[in-house]
Amino acid sequence: MATPITTTNAKRGRALPGWLWFVLLWCAGVGAAVSLGFAFKVLMNLTLFAVK
Repeated sequence: MATPITTTNAKRGRALPGWLWFVLLWCAGVGAAVSLGFAFKVLMNLTLFAVK
């Protein structure tokens, strides 16, 4: 006895286009790098003033 298999073409909601993912990830990477650099700068200033 064979069981019938039905497939449906379900759309994945509102998927973003590939270029928009690239822009979003690029902005997130740049933002993370800038914030990490700022945190490193603050940490270096705190430790340099503590050594003096």
